[in-house]
Amino acid sequence: MKKWPTISNYFFLLPAFLIYTTVVIGPALYSAYLSLFKWNGIGPKKFVGLKNYYNLFFNDPVFLISLKNNLTWIVLTLGITMIIALGLALLFSQNFRGRTFFRSYFYFPYTLSFIMIAIVWRKIYDPSSGFLNEFLRAINLGDFTSTWTADPNIALFCVFAAAAWQGIGQPMILFLTGLQTVSAEVVEAATIDGAGKVRLFFSIIVPLMKETFVIVIATLVIVSMKVYDIILGMTGGGPANSTQTLGTYMRAQTFLYNHFGVGTAIAVVMLLVMLLIIVPYMILTARSD
Repeated sequence: MKKWPTISNYFFLLPAFLIYTTVVIGPALYSAYLSLFKWNGIGPKKFVGLKNYYNLFFNDPVFLISLKNNLTWIVLTLGITMIIALGLALLFSQNFRGRTFFRSYFYFPYTLSFIMIAIVWRKIYDPSSGFLNEFLRAINLGDFTSTWTADPNIALFCVFAAAAWQGIGQPMILFLTGLQTVSAEVVEAATIDGAGKVRLFFSIIVPLMKETFVIVIATLVIVSMKVYDIILGMTGGGPANSTQTLGTYMRAQTFLYNHFGVGTAIAVVMLLVMLLIIVPYMILTARSD
């Protein structure tokens, strides 16, 4: 009879386990299985082993561009989006009139779909009648006008600016939640001991928000690796594949070219890159406890 409570726990976990296995684990394993085949989605599969992966890394320059763009996106997200979100969270954690409005104001774009954001920003970047070029001309900075998303050298950064504007609210809210867990007594004691604002931030607030940083960084890395719809809506991966990402290239290989084996191989690479970044970070964070 003593074993029944333990066994009953597994029965309660069983429905969630079955759903997770069916919806997540099963398709992931099947995708990894398909990546070992050459298949057009209709006819018989031809086993090719790791040839799809070899071709991606050694014979496919577009894949390498896509991988580079995803890694660049991660760096930009962690270096710009996260820092701005943290700064806004620190600002809006202060007690001043209207802070609730400004929290909602900066969070609101996150509630909009990426496709809607893509349409709006595509109009902003329009080289002939877009707001950005018209604004630069209005303030006598016409020399700085550009074709923006039509320029391969800056197109990725233009799309990232739109994505950052849309996505900055989510990490901001997470940081705000983390700041509420920081003990006011600890902060007050450090202030009394003479800690300045910079020392207070790096020596007190950041260590106490370590769990929040783990969640934010893991979330932003996953979102950066999966970036797809705003790229598709603004540039479609162009010009000259300069904004191609693993997500958009996976779609092209799978549904446009009917290379299901190659497409699933790209999906597996996306998963492995996420794991290679997130897992060591979480292990190092756990060891520092």
